[in-house]
Amino acid sequence: MTKVGLLECDHVREELLPIAGDYREMFPALFAQVAPEWEFTFYDVCNGHFPRSVGECEVYVCTGSKSSVYDDEPWIEQLKGFVKEIHDAGKKYLGVCFGHQMLAEALGGKVQKSAVGWCVGVHNFQVLNLEEWMVPARPSFNLLMMCQDQVIELPPDSTLLAETQDCPVSMFRVGENMVGIQAHPEFPKPYEKALMEIRTERIGAAKVEMGIVSLELPLHELTFANWLKNFAAL
Repeated sequence: MTKVGLLECDHVREELLPIAGDYREMFPALFAQVAPEWEFTFYDVCNGHFPRSVGECEVYVCTGSKSSVYDDEPWIEQLKGFVKEIHDAGKKYLGVCFGHQMLAEALGGKVQKSAVGWCVGVHNFQVLNLEEWMVPARPSFNLLMMCQDQVIELPPDSTLLAETQDCPVSMFRVGENMVGIQAHPEFPKPYEKALMEIRTERIGAAKVEMGIVSLELPLHELTFANWLKNFAAL
């Protein structure tokens, strides 16, 4: 078994839990299809519950959040320190949305609100650097997005891996052990739709309408999950 620590940076709204559960249900449900040997341990970091030591798990997955990585909150500062520990220890780290931004912010990059506003619905990611662990290989892939912050400066020792039309830094690797993706491979489409509808006032009705239409496009979340499994096994 591979010990995987899920760093929970938020929780699903109570009224949306019936769709697919919380993050601790979504991520295992995704990876069970490609990495049944992954055994998850859950760390409610947004409520101050962190691993006692970085050695508790071989792989860490950092979730999305309604918070921003530049918010002045004690748990966010503590998480930045823990991400640095993961980096220094050479443990594998997979950052999703907020977790992707945290990877940049913790190691010397920069994150801010995007000039394009929210990215929601299905987006096409163009692969800029196809690496050995990205098998089966694809020149592009579709994933769901739900964000308004973006990485605008990469940290040192980074390789840009993919971009979208509205998100230039949509996937990157730091060193040999850490990777971030601005998308949400763990979200099922019904959850994304419900989230867009709840946030219509914040996102904008026109963008939500386009996002809902985009849900007709195929997703490649299993291909991407397979890539992350391969990366974690390097």
